[in-house]
Parts: sequence; C-alpha cells; structure tokens
Amino acid sequence: MKPNILLITVDQMRWDCLSVLGHTVVETPNLDRLARSGVLFRSAYSATPSCIPARAAIFTGMGQRSHGRVGYKDCVPWTYEHTLPRELAQAGYHTQCVGKMHVYPARNLCGFHNVVLHDGYLHHNRDKYKTTTDAHFDQCDDYLQWLRQTAGAGFDITDHGLDCNASTVARPWHLPESMHPTNWTVTQSIDFMRRRDPSKPFFLWTSFVRPHSPLDPPQAYFDMYKDMEMPDPPIGDWVNVASAERGGNDPTAIFGKFPKRRLNRARAAYYALITHIDDQIGRLLNALQEYGVYNNTVILFTSDHGELIGDHHYFRKGLPYEGSAKIPFIISDPSGKLGLRAGSEVEQVIELRDIMPTVLSTASVTIPQTVEGVSLLPLCRGESVNWREYIHGEHTYGSLSNHYATDGQEKYLWFSQTGEEQLFDLGTDPQELTNLSHDPAWAPRLAFWRQRVIAELEGREEGYVEDGRLVTGRTPLACLSHV
Repeated sequence: MKPNILLITVDQMRWDCLSVLGHTVVETPNLDRLARSGVLFRSAYSATPSCIPARAAIFTGMGQRSHGRVGYKDCVPWTYEHTLPRELAQAGYHTQCVGKMHVYPARNLCGFHNVVLHDGYLHHNRDKYKTTTDAHFDQCDDYLQWLRQTAGAGFDITDHGLDCNASTVARPWHLPESMHPTNWTVTQSIDFMRRRDPSKPFFLWTSFVRPHSPLDPPQAYFDMYKDMEMPDPPIGDWVNVASAERGGNDPTAIFGKFPKRRLNRARAAYYALITHIDDQIGRLLNALQEYGVYNNTVILFTSDHGELIGDHHYFRKGLPYEGSAKIPFIISDPSGKLGLRAGSEVEQVIELRDIMPTVLSTASVTIPQTVEGVSLLPLCRGESVNWREYIHGEHTYGSLSNHYATDGQEKYLWFSQTGEEQLFDLGTDPQELTNLSHDPAWAPRLAFWRQRVIAELEGREEGYVEDGRLVTGRTPLACLSHV
C-alpha cells in the first residue's frame, strides 16, 4: 500500500521556536524528535506570509503570482482546479482535514472527502449583519458546536475576552484543557484513525489555529514560562524607535514599544502555546502507533507564517522580516522507505508551494502542470540537484506593502509605497540588525537583488516596473484580477 501522509500545520509559529535549533526559552521535545529522525529545513519561507495566501500555496503548489493571492483578503471564492487533497483523493487516498482551512466559502471541501472545521475567529464569519453568502460562524464551525454541546449552550470562543489579533495581551485558558482548540484538533484527528477506510492510504491534514492569538495557553503551560527571564527582542539599527514609543497602547497594533512586563507575558504565553501543541503532536504520533500506521506514515510539519512578537517593535505577520516570513519545516519518514537522510539538515531555500509536489511524489501521484513548486525529496536524500537560487515574496500591507527576495543567506526588501530598500546579510546577521542598503561596499549586491525583484514584477498589473525600474506608489492589490 502507498504510504499514509500526515501534514501538520500550525498558525503563526516562528521558524526559530524549536528547541532543536537552540532556542533559549521554548521547549519542543516531540518536534525535536521528528527533526532528529527526519530532515530539518533551515531556510523555509512563506512567500506571502498571512493565513489565506499561505494556504493557497499549500493547496495549489503555485506561487503567489499564479494563485493570485498577494495579500490578505476574505470572501474571495476558492475555485482552483488542482488542489493537493483533490489529487490525492482521485488517486485513491482517504482525505481528511481537521482544524483550520481558511477558505471561502468556509465549508468548501477543496477536494477533501471531509473537513472537521475550526478556523478560529474570522471577522467576516462573525458579522451578524453581513451580506456575504457564506454561513455564519455559528453554523459553519464544528469546534464551536462541540464546545456548546460539551461545556454548555451559552459558551463561545470569545469568553476569555482576548482579541484574535491581540499579540501583546495574554491570559490562561479558562476551561478544562481538554476543551482547548489544540486538544480538540488532535482528538478529532485521532478519531479519524478510528473512522477511516482501512483499505485505502490516508491523507490527514491536522491544522492547528494556535499559536496564533488569542494567547490563551492552558494554565499548566503558562506556568512553565510566565516567570522566566526573557531575552530582549532584536531591534535593528533601522528601526524608528521614537515612532514605536508613540504606538505602544493598542494591544492589536502591529508596531509599538510595549511595556516590558506585558511583552514578556505575551511571549511567555506564545511559547506556552507552542509547547502545548508539541505535547499534543506527541499524543497524535502515539495514536498513529496504537493504530499500527506510524511506520507507514510520512509526516510533514510546518507553519503558514511566523509571528514577529516584538522583533524590531513589530507584531503579527505580513512583513518580510525573518520572524514573520521564515517558518519551521520538517519531513519525517519513520519507515525509511523514501531513502531520506535521517537526522540531516537542508540549507537550500524552500517555500510552501513545495509541499504539494513533495506529497504527490511521496504518494507516486502525477503532479499537475499547474504546480510551480518542486518536490523536496531529492534534497532530503542528499542528491545533487540544480535547485532554485532564491525565492520572491510579497504582501499587500497598506503603507508597509512589501516585496522581498532571499536565498537564505542574503535578503533584499522593497517597500512599494515608500520606495525604502533594505538589505541584510543573514549569514552574519540572522536577526536583521544592520541594514546594508546604504553601505557603499554592498552597493553591487543591492543592485543585484533589486534586479531580481524587478524581473519578478515585470508585467504585473499593478505597474510596479516601468522602463526596467521599480516604481514607487503604485496601488497594491490583495488579489490579482484573475482570482
């Protein structure tokens, strides 16, 4: 039988929040175990680092120019012909998603046989007076229905009082741990093991909403971190500190210098959510063993994007800095049948669009011509391959709308509304503390990387390039016109 495939995604987890990478605070023993027995990627990126476009890359295997989602925009229908679950289902896999999909309409299966849905708090689904055709959250979210059946009809996911985008406020989960969305996601994933068709291989996408805010870890996990000394976040020499000091009041702000006590509490809760997820992943892996499928299951773990959580006084995602755009990425094959180099690391730059061709190659399924990503299996085997030289990323973000290009060693940033450029030597400055764009010694590299972005944006409908030069101030789009 073909191998089973388990894709585990988390929402808004930074690339460096793995203890196997030497993080000084967070503990992730189960993910560390996967990394040590599998392959760890050190230069994995989300090309368009927010929830919807990142998932478009996972679902379609396409880059953002092709799937068309170059920023965050709700209520745009998902009509892609070729999706990862659809291709696997057509090839004989039993396919299931548990947790976050963040597609539209919310109950769009996108090729899955079944979805047990919890997208978290989405504003357009909670609007009681909305005019969109999608169902209200009360009707479309499976976790909320389960919560009210279990805890009581009057319960809601907002009862703890935390906003879904409040990255600087935190409190412990207010109900028993078993009722937390993280536990529920694993409980439902394990139940799929019971209900699946045993005559078919399975594709299970276990998709966690956390550590995306609200920062609400169970008390036991919050207690692990709340009194720990937190290292100061990196603040680059390019940061406008005076402006940050003026912005430190709104708990949902994306930029601001917040009181150290509040910031440390938020970081403690964020790390606690990650360790909570790690323990529940351990529970899921144990269930695979109990059902006798662990040794024939290929496991991929990643995040849709990161979380800045105070880096350079920024929060959340959408920006091209490492804390936002760089993601953890692990592939594990317990059976060893794929010939992966267990315990190895890969330095080549990869991105989320590479998931679909990797999974389809693992399942010996034909890769549609629409797919622009590349299977990661040759890299995992240590084969000599002619790999991409860099990736191009972007995100519509108002005055901070941006484009970036990186090979994992250097990174170029262009902010399309202001024309500001930044250049970082990630090899010696992984925290992006020093902007080299004004250093004469780095002028040739600045021009080199600028030209790469020009080549990526040539012909784009926004008009970012004219006469071979980047044009500042063009109106950015969240979705290209062909979506």
